[in-house]
Amino acid sequence: MKDLQFARHRRLRSSDNMRALVRETHLNKEDLIYPIFIVEGENIKKEVPSMPGVYHLSLDLLNAEMAEVTDLGIKSVIVFGVPNEKDEVGTQAYHDHGIVQKAIAQIKESFSELVVIADTCLCQFTSHGHCGIVEEGQVLNDPTLDLLARTAVSQARAGADIIAPSNMMDGFVAAIRHGLDENGFEHIPVMSYAVKFSSAFYGPFRDAAHSSPQFGDRKTYQMDPANRQEALREAESDIMEGADFLIVKPALSYLDIIRDVKNNFNVPVVAYNVSGEYSMIKAAAQNGWINEKEIVMEMLVSMKRAGVDLIITYFSKDVARWLNEN
Repeated sequence: MKDLQFARHRRLRSSDNMRALVRETHLNKEDLIYPIFIVEGENIKKEVPSMPGVYHLSLDLLNAEMAEVTDLGIKSVIVFGVPNEKDEVGTQAYHDHGIVQKAIAQIKESFSELVVIADTCLCQFTSHGHCGIVEEGQVLNDPTLDLLARTAVSQARAGADIIAPSNMMDGFVAAIRHGLDENGFEHIPVMSYAVKFSSAFYGPFRDAAHSSPQFGDRKTYQMDPANRQEALREAESDIMEGADFLIVKPALSYLDIIRDVKNNFNVPVVAYNVSGEYSMIKAAAQNGWINEKEIVMEMLVSMKRAGVDLIITYFSKDVARWLNEN
């Protein structure tokens, strides 16, 4: 046996400290973006049935939640709103006193250091649940762009640090960039949901955002999960239109897409660790089938290894606690 020649890779795995010394990929608190769901009313903290640990919060309880977030060391949040009133054109999305606008202003007043990202879409605000203007059962692309730009400007006026449009209309980044620039918000970056697949993993989110389509589905504007090259075309279009960040959504089943996007575009790439990915782990952990901490950390590290710079995840507070423990 003394004449055998082979590499001794295990030398670098011999102890915890040795493994930490040569670790290639790291997950940090600064990588985390925490989603919050704001509702109208008072003294509301209601758990989303399909998303244990995720809550609808009213504005009077928002500051306590943001205090916990900042104490944990999380640097950024993304705001979703659930209005009491909806109509065909999603008026509450772009109303200066809409629920999202109120939440953004309140956070920035009390927690100015937090980076506040505004989800910019219409589906939570339309009575039909689609992400645009609907006529005769069709989601109209170009007429929707004006409403998206108005929504972005209203959110920027409220104090949003980043606009994150998620609707997947063609030209949505160009329209929003133009609207922001025309209204004096040239300094506000756009974090585009550039690569958003029509995915079954979104199911629990629709409980949280009350945004299920009242007819049909979103396959005419969200991407076919079977397509890879199309993702690069979508991302390239958004870069050309002025996107500053690119989001890939969902994350776990699309790590190959994340790597493609990272390899091809020199901007920060964001993964959205979506509700279905979250809820599956929560359900398995509650049944004692998996170690939740180990599974979550391995999953998020896989996203970082695939190339993302930031991760939108409902696990943000848990992960921040685990990182603080270390």
